[in-house]
Amino acid sequence: MHRNPQPFTPTTTTTVTVAYAGGDERRGPLTMGQANMIRCILRDDPTHINIHDVWPVPEGATSAAVTDALRALAVRHEGLRTTFPHPPGSAPVDQVVAAEGTFTVTVLDHSELPADPAGYAESVARAARAGRFALEREFPLRITLLTVAGQPAYLALAFSHAVADASAMAILREEFAELLAGKELPGLTSLPPVDLAAVEASPAGLRKSEASLRYWERILRTGPQEMFAEPRGRRPGTDEEARQLTLRSRRGGRALAGAARRTGHPEATVLMAAWCALVAHRAGQDSCVTAVPSANRFHARVARSVTTTSQDALLHLDVRVPTFDALVARTWGAVLNAYRHSQFDSVRLWEMIDRVTAERGSHFGRDVVFNDVSALPAPLLGTDMQNGGDAEPELTWGPPQALPTRMLAFTYRTTPQLHISLWAAPSVFTPEEAEGFLSGLVLLLEAAAAGDVPMEALAEVTGVRPAERGPDWLRVDGCWVSPDAVREALGRAVGGLPVRVQVTEASGAEPYLTAYIALGDTSLTPAEAHRALTALVPAAGSGVLAPHRYVLVENPPAEPDRSDAWRRLNTIDEGTGRSRQV
Repeated sequence: MHRNPQPFTPTTTTTVTVAYAGGDERRGPLTMGQANMIRCILRDDPTHINIHDVWPVPEGATSAAVTDALRALAVRHEGLRTTFPHPPGSAPVDQVVAAEGTFTVTVLDHSELPADPAGYAESVARAARAGRFALEREFPLRITLLTVAGQPAYLALAFSHAVADASAMAILREEFAELLAGKELPGLTSLPPVDLAAVEASPAGLRKSEASLRYWERILRTGPQEMFAEPRGRRPGTDEEARQLTLRSRRGGRALAGAARRTGHPEATVLMAAWCALVAHRAGQDSCVTAVPSANRFHARVARSVTTTSQDALLHLDVRVPTFDALVARTWGAVLNAYRHSQFDSVRLWEMIDRVTAERGSHFGRDVVFNDVSALPAPLLGTDMQNGGDAEPELTWGPPQALPTRMLAFTYRTTPQLHISLWAAPSVFTPEEAEGFLSGLVLLLEAAAAGDVPMEALAEVTGVRPAERGPDWLRVDGCWVSPDAVREALGRAVGGLPVRVQVTEASGAEPYLTAYIALGDTSLTPAEAHRALTALVPAAGSGVLAPHRYVLVENPPAEPDRSDAWRRLNTIDEGTGRSRQV
């Protein structure tokens, strides 16, 4: 793990302009992945949405060889020659590929590099993420060459996420190394973005997108709306800052290989099953909902395309099975189903998410993200083998970063070490719990390599304890809900009017919630109360779902803590919540 380097000052800074020519000029609509990322680029903090990487330069390579390789990559890949023209205040709808152009390389020369040169190079690349890319005109790479007495050592790069994702960076990194080694690159086998957009817009592509939206809607209407619904998870609906925790474990690598051999399933499937089992166990949920961003490169036409395919596959895995082997068998089909439904019109997806969560009176949280990039063609920054100490597994804390989710994991390698980095929200994971989670994952894999593991034994096997909830928490509509949190949020949503939330537990059916609101002289309808609460839910904290029914009365009863006292009041109006009829 790279430590945070001390500030370091180069001896000279120069800017080199590099011209390229020889490509084809083209124009076409955006791909679905580009549209998805551009939506984020125009909205989010650029330090969060831009991405970065560091490419070591082989010893003996000249600065001219480095710029020649970069020029060759720009000509080879249309995505690197792409801009997105659009009027101010609007979002792009087209992409334009230039036949020729220029880019700049900032050269930082040093008398020597600091003790941790790779960490220093990463800090330079990370700093270049600041500032929004000008989509309509800017070359989508910010390139810094670090040299020592004129000799290249590292390239530090920041990328616009509109043209590259982690897979694309890995492909470019591999090809850069091959060019510097004097190798001839093979012909392109995956589609450039303009052609990929045409495939997506074909009748078959549109049918695929429609099927994906239906798949997502089923999960959003029936699955848990937040994985980590628990009292301490009550927090404003804003990003948290989480430190990177990295696991490197040869034991874990051997255990994963052994569990895959024993169960007869691929390592990736076994690891996904173990991840979902432990997440659902820790969250106290019957299922695991996790986003799998790298899933949509499984088709040959996009496997090695230098573009962004950043659209989530959404895995909804029911963990109610007796043993881990049964879960692995179930995971295989669930993962394939998620992969098949990871191509969609992102604008329509978010419209659907907004509509469904408003109807359900919830807020879908992208709480868990699992990104397995171990199969990428080149290692990403910081994934080089580390000898480290004798500790097994080795756990190392790194720098913090803003976390727009509750739990994010990258699997960089599975052999010979299991190498995973985890960012876990401090609101729901203490540092000790985060370390225990990754250690528990290794323990689960070791147990699964030795034999089938009863799901009810996960706490004993892994040492990971489920979330603790108070006695008032209950499952409503497949979600963990706190009626007290619902009452508090609804009271704020309706301007402080007296509110009572009643839980009705019918025999053989899930509980449902009824909210009583005392209006006084206020004018309010059930639909207005529902809309007001729904608007507040994203920032209301954990455990808040809209009631099924709103009952409006004039004044609160003399004993406002008694549900039967509210039920005896005259009803002014009533209506449904969390339904399509609201």
